Amino acid sequence: MGRAEMAKRLKVYIAGPYTKGDVAVNVANAIVVADELMTAGYTPYCPHLSHFQHLLEPRPYEDWIALDIEWVRVCDFVLRLPGESAGADGEVIEALKLGIPVVGSIAELRMHPQGGTESQR
Repeated sequence: MGRAEMAKRLKVYIAGPYTKGDVAVNVANAIVVADELMTAGYTPYCPHLSHFQHLLEPRPYEDWIALDIEWVRVCDFVLRLPGESAGADGEVIEALKLGIPVVGSIAELRMHPQGGTESQR
């Protein structure tokens, strides 16, 4: 796929639990969703991957939240995964404030009027 085609793909921010519950399970769940989004023709941003950077180069929680909010601001959609998460709730609030649609599933994303091309439905 060429650079121009990649630029046209909708960017989807994955918002979901990280620290509440089992971190490994939360990271794995987000990665599975990111892969499903890629297969469906979207360009996901999976903030849960920062888990691995944090293992090697720990940073304060506020640094990660600030980084995540910057990515929310440039995405076309936010996909909110189930589960309690103050960080994900804040990301949803930011998206809604900016008029970025928030969906609860890939199926809902596909059905959204701005959710993609016919090839992504």
